[in-house]
Amino acid sequence: MAVSPWFYVAFTAFVLSMLALDLGVFHRTAHVVRPKEAFNWVLVWMTLALLFAGGLLFFYGGETALLFLTGYLIEQSLSVDNIFVIVMIFSYFNIPGKYQHRVLFWGIIGALIMRGVFIGMGAMLIARFGWIMYIFGAFLIFTGVKMAIRQDEEFDAEQNIVMRSARRLLRVTSQYHGQRFFTKEAGFTVATPLFLVLLLVEFTDLVFAVDSIPAIFAVTTDPFIVYTSNVFAILGLRSMYFLLAGIVHRFVYLRYGLAVILTFVGVKMVAVDFFHVPILASLGVIVVTLAVTIAASLFFPPKPEDVIDETEGKTGSIFGSVQSDEPHED
Repeated sequence: MAVSPWFYVAFTAFVLSMLALDLGVFHRTAHVVRPKEAFNWVLVWMTLALLFAGGLLFFYGGETALLFLTGYLIEQSLSVDNIFVIVMIFSYFNIPGKYQHRVLFWGIIGALIMRGVFIGMGAMLIARFGWIMYIFGAFLIFTGVKMAIRQDEEFDAEQNIVMRSARRLLRVTSQYHGQRFFTKEAGFTVATPLFLVLLLVEFTDLVFAVDSIPAIFAVTTDPFIVYTSNVFAILGLRSMYFLLAGIVHRFVYLRYGLAVILTFVGVKMVAVDFFHVPILASLGVIVVTLAVTIAASLFFPPKPEDVIDETEGKTGSIFGSVQSDEPHED
């Protein structure tokens, strides 16, 4: 697509204005985001994404709109795994519910910047070295297989690279100070546990971006479609978190669906010179895979004795402990 640089500027300005409206008006006062409010915001972000797809359909045709929707759906589905990790982080640190939106808001800002850089680098590499698509594809196949066969692992909290680096480079208080990321103690500026959580959320998105960016390049190498579909998916991540945080543990088979999707797009990238998978067929594979695994998780869950509560089993072992003298409200 021939897109003027000014359109990128206008699109980014629109995104920033929506974020400013979100934080400055609707979430100006810290409060617990209830499922009903989260559901309404999910509808808002999805409606905006669909309206954008409608604009693409009108100005650029059906194939472009389908490419956007497929990329958007891939990003949204992979974000569920991201949500699960965020649940673990918030659970371990006992983040008060009314402060979680602030952490996720600034986490989204960082995610948008990182994704923009990754997409720019990816598009440049693909344009200069076409063969790198095979490397991306092989990596996605490897990631998909690994996701399908992975077992729950135990980690030493003190060995977490983010926690170790933060404690080595920053003065960190053991107490929460409202929704502030930094505060003053004994004349020194110190980071609060809320800032540690923000760092972990950003690191989580960085890790997931390594999978999701190559996956969307399997759909299209058009930087505009890759960028906009990523942005819309990220914008809806906070609301999806508040909507799904309490039930995400029930999607026990979803990781297998995500593994199938990653493997599928990886094979598609590796075999791009041998056969072409129509974009409508790709979209169908993704939709059917997600529908089957979600339905199976909800209607045919494993027996209770066979289920390990991953959130409870992992949180305390992945991240270091933080003490707080402030009562937690939820």
